[in-house]
Amino acid sequence: MRKASRLFEIIQILRTARKAVTARTIAEALEVTERSIYRDIAALQAMRVPIEGERGLGYILRPGFDLPPLMFTIEETEAVVLALALLERTGDEGLKRAAKRVNQKIAGAVPPPLRRTLETKALYAWGASAPSPAGVDLALLRRAIRDERKLEIDYRDELGRASERIIRPIALIYYSQTATIVAWCELRQALRSFRADRIEHCAEADGFFKGEGDRLRALWVNGWRAEDAAVNG
Repeated sequence: MRKASRLFEIIQILRTARKAVTARTIAEALEVTERSIYRDIAALQAMRVPIEGERGLGYILRPGFDLPPLMFTIEETEAVVLALALLERTGDEGLKRAAKRVNQKIAGAVPPPLRRTLETKALYAWGASAPSPAGVDLALLRRAIRDERKLEIDYRDELGRASERIIRPIALIYYSQTATIVAWCELRQALRSFRADRIEHCAEADGFFKGEGDRLRALWVNGWRAEDAAVNG
């Protein structure tokens, strides 16, 4: 989790807490070290966020401080609820956990009439869910796309042939059966698609491709647009 996101999450945790929250509790919730939380609390206090407390005793957020509210209409709320429900079908455990947290935040922030819309559970996303891939963490893929970081993968194609690749991931597509990674393959020197369920191992590689992501995505989009034009022309 990036520091900016973590600072926001700390404020949210303290804002909804009914008593002082220890650094250990926050660290466990955000899956970071207590030392990171102490540094983050100090950074927030330096930005004049009214957090009080100290190590060992816990922290509270003084009344009167809040983040700007997001006001949704009923239809907008329903759109968010359904979109979050669809995440249950992706097989991405990190996004599924994030969806639950988003639901809780929305339920705690919206007025009672909209909260009842969330609590009725009248909207469902039905259908089979994609299994979580065994050889790759989809959260690692999403982070590599954001950070424009190269990955090394052990891949087995549809014929069972194994290969080792260094890829520059630029997009992640969620299908009902599995997720597919779109990436520049340094072995083939071309854009390629890799099914997540055929990746046997994945890890961060040395090096980044900073500033190339947008160009590679544009190349990918222009490629499938050209294919569509050829098929429909």
